Amino acid sequence: MNAPAAAALAAPQISLSLIGVPNCGKTALFNRLTGSRQKVANYPGVTVERKEGRLVSPASGRSYRVVDLPGAYSLEPATLDEAIARDVVLGRHASEPAPDLLVCVVDATNLRLNLRLVLELKKLGRPMLVALNMSDVAEQRGYQLDRTALEQALGIPVIPTVAVRAGGERALVAAIDGFRFDAQAQRRAHARLEPPAPATAADIEATQREVRRVLAAAGYRVPARIEALTRLDAVVLHPVAGPLLLGAVLFLMFQAVFSWAKAPQAWINAGIAALNAWLSGVLPAGPLRGLILDGVIAGTGSVLVFLPQILLLFAFILALEDSGYLPRAAFMLDRLMGRVGLSGRAFIPLLSSFACAIPGIMAARTIPSSRDRLATIMIAPLMTCSARLPVYALLIGAFIPQRSVAFMNLRGLTLFALYLAGVASALGVAFFLNRRGGGGSESRALLLELPEYRLPQLSNLLLGLWERTKIFLSRVGTIILTLMVVLWFLASFPAPPPGAAGPAIQYSIAGMLGRGLEVLFAPIGFNWQISLALVPGLAAREVAVSSLGTVYAMSGGTADMAGALTPVIAHSWSLATGLSLLAWYIFAPQCLSTLAVVRRETNSWRYPLYMAGYLFALAYLAALLTYRVALALGAGVTA
Repeated sequence: MNAPAAAALAAPQISLSLIGVPNCGKTALFNRLTGSRQKVANYPGVTVERKEGRLVSPASGRSYRVVDLPGAYSLEPATLDEAIARDVVLGRHASEPAPDLLVCVVDATNLRLNLRLVLELKKLGRPMLVALNMSDVAEQRGYQLDRTALEQALGIPVIPTVAVRAGGERALVAAIDGFRFDAQAQRRAHARLEPPAPATAADIEATQREVRRVLAAAGYRVPARIEALTRLDAVVLHPVAGPLLLGAVLFLMFQAVFSWAKAPQAWINAGIAALNAWLSGVLPAGPLRGLILDGVIAGTGSVLVFLPQILLLFAFILALEDSGYLPRAAFMLDRLMGRVGLSGRAFIPLLSSFACAIPGIMAARTIPSSRDRLATIMIAPLMTCSARLPVYALLIGAFIPQRSVAFMNLRGLTLFALYLAGVASALGVAFFLNRRGGGGSESRALLLELPEYRLPQLSNLLLGLWERTKIFLSRVGTIILTLMVVLWFLASFPAPPPGAAGPAIQYSIAGMLGRGLEVLFAPIGFNWQISLALVPGLAAREVAVSSLGTVYAMSGGTADMAGALTPVIAHSWSLATGLSLLAWYIFAPQCLSTLAVVRRETNSWRYPLYMAGYLFALAYLAALLTYRVALALGAGVTA
């Protein structure tokens, strides 16, 4: 071993902390520096992730301990993540000592936003470097920046990095190796500092002036093309034009879900019908034939046919996200959410709940106020998740005529109204919870980075749709398939008594269970088939569609129930029943996995039980009112 390497190994290990605003490429740089030498855990007592790794310098052989701090916009914390990052930097965190060197990672394509944190850190007097990340992207897009002038204006070393490219960290590692970790630097690094006082309006204005001065000194120029696109915000974020534009985008999305899905749905129907016909010809009569045709094919096929509509919905959501529009929608809705007592930070968890309530509930961890976080968790299930879409599509296809109203597809208009009803009910429940809790949100207003506008990348869209397809097919092949096999057995045994007049399923365990539940649901117009389908629907909402397919296939319906379920229920149920079931599913009690996640996130059974209870009560009341009003208007006759 040579002398420099031996000296490096003998020296005490230096600690580094990476800090930066969210989405600046900090974690990518951490991965580039540490490679596979990482440990991931949570900070004690909280759900915030802590990442630690080891950097070994190829040049000096010195080993550094590297910690990837949670993302933070400021040292005035608005979230638990920011509070932890601030406490570590100030040397006030119980389990994480202050680092020997701060590495503040900034995004070269969004320097204006990043400089506020840099200036706040500079005031602390800690040993510090600035990693100018994504410098290659900035150069490719035409940004102008004099790095040397930026370094002089800040009085801090500024090192260009490219976190996503091999070797893009070398200049930073060399700068770390060359940093003087002497006794004076150690004292500056480890002094326990007091949290900065809350910024006044004058402080904020002074910081903004300093940001402008630094940018001017560094010759920072944003490309004219990007500046022109940014001017779209004058319309997109306008208090009147913005919401109108958002409504038009959402309206187009729901119109497309029905109008554009017809052809692929017809192909899926034809494929399932062909499979049914082939299996009918090769399988001998008996229980196995019934299990495959009436259980597996009828059940799973009834849900598979709605895959095009689900993918269309997610294609729009992914395109809006990739274009940079969704964060702007968050700002527009922030004021409305504040009026019902929700934190602006609730928007992202609630938006996630349109895919599934589970990630939405887990995303509520980012809300610093416990009261606001709990309110967000309790209303997340009212967002119309993708599992409701097959139910809505089935019922709308059966009971809403395929025609236009003022150049608008009536079915798409109905779906749009159902989604709006879910959002409105969530805001209503949030207002009620806020009034019960004393009113007023404990959290700050929403602080969110607005990304550049850009055309959605086809590769991102296709990858996202493929992920959604895999998730959907996985549910069909596991949860739905398993439940349909169980339901088929319950619907097949025991055999009907000699001389039985009705279908065999009426005498089975499933039939008897459905008849028993019908007593509870008859006042809202549900027959025994619907009542029975609600039970496996507790595992996943779309399973209710599969259950109806299996039940009606075993009640003497066609073997090709995937294509025939819509006309079957259109002729078997009244319009009042169909509308009642639509109203039920706006509030339908959560699937069991969601309730389990609520239990885990709240560490109590009280809240999931309360959630299930209030959702059941709202669903029953909404269905009852809808059914009775529809009956009064003459919609109680079957086709």
